[in-house]
Amino acid sequence: MKKLAVLWILLCLGSLSAHADNMYVKVTNNTGSDIYHLYVSSVGSDEWEEDVLDVDVLLDGETVTVNLTGYSNPKFDVQAEDEDGDTYTIENINVKKYDLILTLDDID
Repeated sequence: MKKLAVLWILLCLGSLSAHADNMYVKVTNNTGSDIYHLYVSSVGSDEWEEDVLDVDVLLDGETVTVNLTGYSNPKFDVQAEDEDGDTYTIENINVKKYDLILTLDDID
């Protein structure tokens, strides 16, 4: 009986850690250029996911909130592409701890 109770507790704890959260990250564009594409992928992903800008363009100086649903890990890679095709990549950002401010220092 004791083993069964321990097994049940471990299963419950495991299911809690696998629970997907609804998260978000605020991305501020301080690059001096307008951002036309913004990609967010979970850390370890081999490909960029679809463009998450819910507006056509993220103007210089503006901030957008990107909702991230269905993920259990709060660490993401973010890539932005400006009007000239220049990319800005930030890797391994913990969106539960930090928002993202893109600057010229982040250009690839």
